[in-house]
Amino acid sequence: MKLTRRSISIFLIIIITIAIDQISKVVVRKHVDASSSSNIIGDYFTLHNVENTGAFLGMGSDLNPTLKIILLLALPVIVLGFVLRHILKDKSIDKFSLFAFASIIGGGIANVYDRFVYGSVTDFFHIDLGGVFRTGIFNMADLSVTTGMIILIIASFKKKKDSEV
Repeated sequence: MKLTRRSISIFLIIIITIAIDQISKVVVRKHVDASSSSNIIGDYFTLHNVENTGAFLGMGSDLNPTLKIILLLALPVIVLGFVLRHILKDKSIDKFSLFAFASIIGGGIANVYDRFVYGSVTDFFHIDLGGVFRTGIFNMADLSVTTGMIILIIASFKKKKDSEV
C-alpha cells in the first residue's frame, strides 16, 4: 500500500483519537477515586471513575468469558479492520465521512485496547440535563465513535438530498 496524503490523514486521525482517549483515561485512573462523582458543571456534567466490563452502557458485562472475548474483542477487531480497509481503498468517500470513519476506528481501537489490557473500559463523563437529556457514563473513545456516527448520518442525508437535485 502506497502512503498517500489521504491515508496519512486517516492514520493521523486514528492515532490522535486513540491518544486523546488513552491520555484522558490515564488521568482519570490516577486522579479520580474509583466509583466517585464530582461536579464539573453543577449536576449537569459530572466526572466519575467507573470500570465497565461490558460494552455500551455495560451491556454484555454478565456474558460468560468466551462470549466476551468473541463479542467484545474479536468481533470489534475484525469489523474495525474491514472498515479501515474499506476507507483506505474507496477513494470516493468524502472528507467528512473519512474523518467520521477514522474517528470511529480510533475510538473502537482505544476501547478494545482497554478491554484487552485491563479487562474493562474506564468511563468517566456523565451528562444529565434534568431529565430532558441524560447519558450513561462514557469516555472519549465513546464520544469519538458517537460523533463519527452522527457525521456519517448527516453525510448520508446530504448525499441523498444532493442526488435528488
